[in-house]
Amino acid sequence: MNDNFAHRAAEWDTPQKTKMTEIFVTEMLRKINPISSWKALEIGAGTGLVGLQIANMVDTVVFEDTSAAMLDVLKQKLTENSRVKIVHGEVYDYKEKDIDLIFSCMALHHVPDIDRTLQHLATITNKGAIVVIGDLRTENGSFHRFEPIPHRGFDTDILSEQFKSAGFEVITAETYNILSRERTEGVITDYEQFILVAIKI
Repeated sequence: MNDNFAHRAAEWDTPQKTKMTEIFVTEMLRKINPISSWKALEIGAGTGLVGLQIANMVDTVVFEDTSAAMLDVLKQKLTENSRVKIVHGEVYDYKEKDIDLIFSCMALHHVPDIDRTLQHLATITNKGAIVVIGDLRTENGSFHRFEPIPHRGFDTDILSEQFKSAGFEVITAETYNILSRERTEGVITDYEQFILVAIKI
């Protein structure tokens, strides 16, 4: 498995990324109320910028990522009391059927097969489990202009239908943040971030 983030892991936790994840977590907590008995799974956890913010609100967090280097940075942040499980690999590598909450921030556009992924999420979640996705709305490809990625953001109407087909009820899919980035010298581009909340039915 190629680690495309190996050369960036040590410097990943920039103030910009930290602020972005804090905005996502704030919005997620406006929409859901984590329960202390829950087992949560983060898709594309990276260095744990999102999951560590809610780790003390639930019983266990499963951090999944394909990058060993990013997970190594995460491990350095953990304490002996951390109730976590780390999965180095694809989300399909988690096969237990016991998840109450799934969340992901800016990782889904790196996942090639959305339908297969959502179907897998339906198999590993309990009835009534909540899925919270934060990602980019469809953009022109400039956000990752030097990286080949599977998706240039998402049309939330289409993504909502994919969730429904996998056995989820979509509660909301709305814009919650604007990222302004200088991807071309001297040109600032705004990228809409959406949050989608769905429940396993």
